[in-house]
Amino acid sequence: MSSTATAAATYQENSEIQKKRWMILVVLNLFTFMSTLDGSIINIALPVLSRTLHLPVAQIEWVTTAYLMAICTAILFFGKLGDMVGKIKIFKIGTIVFILGSLLCGLSSSLSLLLISRIIQAIGASMTMANSQGIVTDIFPSYERGKALGLIGTFVSLGSIAGPSLGGIIVSSLGWQYIFWVNVPIGLVAVLLGWKLLPKDLIKVKEKIDVPGSLMFAVFILALFAGLLLGQQVGYGDNRIIASLVVAVIAFVVFIRLEIRRPQPLLQLGLFKNPLFSLSILCAFLVFVANFCFNIISPFYAQNMLNLSPFYAGFLLMLFPISMVIVAPLSGALSDKIGSELLTFAGLVVMAIAQIGLARLHAGSPVPFVGLWIAMLGIGSGLFQSPNNSLIMSKVPRTQLGSAGSVNSLVRNVGMVVGITLATSILFYIMSKEAGYRITGLIPGHPEIFLAGMHVVFMTSASICFVGALLTGWRLIRARRAKVRQEQR
Repeated sequence: MSSTATAAATYQENSEIQKKRWMILVVLNLFTFMSTLDGSIINIALPVLSRTLHLPVAQIEWVTTAYLMAICTAILFFGKLGDMVGKIKIFKIGTIVFILGSLLCGLSSSLSLLLISRIIQAIGASMTMANSQGIVTDIFPSYERGKALGLIGTFVSLGSIAGPSLGGIIVSSLGWQYIFWVNVPIGLVAVLLGWKLLPKDLIKVKEKIDVPGSLMFAVFILALFAGLLLGQQVGYGDNRIIASLVVAVIAFVVFIRLEIRRPQPLLQLGLFKNPLFSLSILCAFLVFVANFCFNIISPFYAQNMLNLSPFYAGFLLMLFPISMVIVAPLSGALSDKIGSELLTFAGLVVMAIAQIGLARLHAGSPVPFVGLWIAMLGIGSGLFQSPNNSLIMSKVPRTQLGSAGSVNSLVRNVGMVVGITLATSILFYIMSKEAGYRITGLIPGHPEIFLAGMHVVFMTSASICFVGALLTGWRLIRARRAKVRQEQR
C-alpha cells in the first residue's frame, strides 16, 4: 500500500494549520453534532406524527430508522473513499449534501417524501461522520489528540441524545418541519468556515473501490434491519421476515470472505487484531444500544404516562445531554492524566444503576425523581464516551484513519438501530402478552400495559450496560497488570 502527499510536511509541522486547529475542530463538531442529532431528534415528534398521520408506532419509527439504515449502508464506503481521495474533500462534499437533505425533509408533505429526503440527508451525514475523526487525528499533535477526539466523541453522544429534548422544544414552538430546517442556517455558517479553514488533503492511499464488498455489505445491512423492523409489524414467524434475515446472514458471511481475500478491502479486518480497538468498539456498540433503548421509549413515557407536552417533555429529557456535556470534557481531560480504562468502567456502572432506576418508574412518579435518573444516565455516558473514543483511535495507522473512523461511526449507528429495534420489539412483545393480543402501538386508557413493557426494556438496557462494565473491568485489570510488568523491567 503506497501513499502520496501533496506536500512534504505533515499538518503538525504546518504552523498556519496549527494556529487554526481548534477552529477546525469547531467546524467538525458542528456537523458531528447535527448529523448525529438528526438520528434522534425526530423521536420526540413520533407521537405527534403517529396521531397526525393515523399510523402505528411501528410504521412511524421508519422516519428514524431509514436515516440510520442509510448511514450504516454507506459509511464504510465513504470512509474508504476518504482514505483514497482525501478525507477533507469527502467531508466538504458531505456537508453540502446534508444541508440539502435537511431542507428537503422540512419541505416533505408525505411520509414517502420524508423518507426519501431522510436518505439524502443520511448520505451527507455518512460522508462527514466517516472522516471527521480521521481529520482530527491527522491535524492534532499527539499530546492534544486525546482531548480533541474526546470532544468529537462528546458531540457525537450529545447529538445522539439531545435529539428528543431539543426536538420537543422545537416541535412545540415552531412545528416538526423546523426540526430539519434548523440545520440549514447553522450548516451554511459551518460550511463557510470549513471551506475557509480546512486545509488540502495530504494523505491519499492508492487503492481501488471494493465494489463487490460495498454491494454485499449494503445487502447485509438492508436485509438485516428490514427483517428486524418489519418483523415487529407482521411477526418474526412470517416467511418473508425469515427469508430477509437468512439473506442478511448469507450476505454477511460472503462479505467477510470477500474482505479476507481482497488485497484492498472495504473493511480493514486487520484493525480488529488489536484487542484494545476491538474491545473499545464493542463497548461503544453496547452503550449506544442501551442509550437508544432510552431514547425511543422516554418520549412516549414523558408525554403519554406523565402527560407532559412535547415542550416540557423536551426540557425533562434535556437533563441527559446537559449532564453529559458537563461531565464529558472533564472525563476526556482526566483520561489524559489517569488513563481511560477506569473512567469507562465507572461510566458504565453509573449507566447501569440509572437504567435500573428508570425501570422502577410508573405513571405517578414525581417529575424531579424522573429527572434524577435521566441526569444520572447522562453522567454515566459522559464518563464513558470521551475516554473510549480516544482508546479507539489511538492505535490506528494514519493511512487507515478514515477506515477506522468509519468503523467507529458504523458501530455507533448500528447500535442506534439495534437499540431502537430491541426496545420496540421487547415493548410490543410484553404489551401484547399483557393485553392478550398483538400490539404495535399504545393503548389509550391502559398505561399499565405500556409500563410493563417499559420496565422490561430498561432492565434489559441495564443488563447491557452491566456486560459492558464487566468487559471494561477486564480491560482495566489488563492495563494495570501491563503497567506493573513494565515497571518491574
